[in-house]
Amino acid sequence: MTFYSLTNQENTASFKEAVIAGIAPDKGLYFPESISPLPRSFFDTIEDLSHMEIAFQAIRQFVVDDVPDTVLKDILAKVLDFDFPVVDITPNIGTLELFHGPTMAFKDVGARFMANCLGYFSSNTANEEVTVLVATSGDTGGAVANGFLGVKGVNVVILYPSGKVSTIQEKQLTTLGQNIVALEVEGTFDDCQRMVKTAFLDGDITKVKKLTSANSINIARWLPQLFYFLFAYKQLKSKGRDLVFSVPSGNFGNICAGMVAQKLGMPVKHFIAATNVNDTVPKFMETNRYEPKPSTATISNAMDVGDPSNFIRIRHLYQNNFEELNQHLSSYAFDDETTKEAMKTIYAKTGYVADPHGAVGYLGLEKYLSNHPDVYGVFLETAHPIKFLDVVQDTLNHTPAMPEQIKKVMDGKKEAKRIGTYQELKTYLLSV
Repeated sequence: MTFYSLTNQENTASFKEAVIAGIAPDKGLYFPESISPLPRSFFDTIEDLSHMEIAFQAIRQFVVDDVPDTVLKDILAKVLDFDFPVVDITPNIGTLELFHGPTMAFKDVGARFMANCLGYFSSNTANEEVTVLVATSGDTGGAVANGFLGVKGVNVVILYPSGKVSTIQEKQLTTLGQNIVALEVEGTFDDCQRMVKTAFLDGDITKVKKLTSANSINIARWLPQLFYFLFAYKQLKSKGRDLVFSVPSGNFGNICAGMVAQKLGMPVKHFIAATNVNDTVPKFMETNRYEPKPSTATISNAMDVGDPSNFIRIRHLYQNNFEELNQHLSSYAFDDETTKEAMKTIYAKTGYVADPHGAVGYLGLEKYLSNHPDVYGVFLETAHPIKFLDVVQDTLNHTPAMPEQIKKVMDGKKEAKRIGTYQELKTYLLSV
């Protein structure tokens, strides 16, 4: 399959080329030339399929030209070695838990899939190293660091905003060593992301280094996220009810992947993009005007994005037709106090401990259900609450048990280089 740039569709690449490049030369995000629906029989019998079989059939059309079936199956076996349960919260609401992987965040699947693809590509390219340059607002860094740790021929440089990620998130991306380097940026996530995008287009760097990104702008990070929605549908099909997904949204890659699953034929009534006060998309859905702004720090820090990169892909899925997009997507924003109240409500009524991102998803679902009471709603719990321990303790007066995945990194020594400008990033990249 060919992928084209959303800035200029004449700029095309194979899956392999798009993964290695990260973004197109014209700064555009890559998008598949076609999305062919899966056969009806796939959904009719999905409850009889394993996660491996579901993922293989869903992703194959996008990668088959560059990743042989035997290799793809091996990659998926390494990626999908943990559970993705839907937990009933109320008779009308469930949560899809995406935090059972090695870094306890939904990004484990995309990061590991991309790492294994790059590992396969680099094994066929002698003596050519790739530098993965990635910005993180929280969980991406840890997932990428874990996914790429020790991958031959791949070096990873992670930029994260100083003081704006949780202690556990910082530990997960600054303590691993080997081929993983963390750069602590004096600024916001948007500053980090801007530096990364600038580096990709800096000829002084790209003429001496092969750069790629592991943010959800990279198709190998973005597309595998559609698996979650198919896994949820498999579990919920027997309910016989219309399904609605409420997705805590920052850079909008996760919800966009869910919409790709819908394009593949997955029955779903509606999507909700739930955000914190970084409300660029909720405002767009009200006004049809896209007006990005600087991000604001919140307790749901992984969603602190003022200019979400993947929203252009969502608009493209619906041919930039605002009325059609409105039929499939609603978007609501919530502040920190409302988020904390939602965490308290969920815990008091059900005993379930939601992290602040999941609580925002729950709020979006509640708002939609108030006018659509007959559907079954699923909010995505994108990270384990232990990763936001201070917020959980302060809000619920409760301390979750420390999972083994987290215990492993807590005693590690932080190693991070502080930078404040793009020139400092450029100097570092050219010096290593």
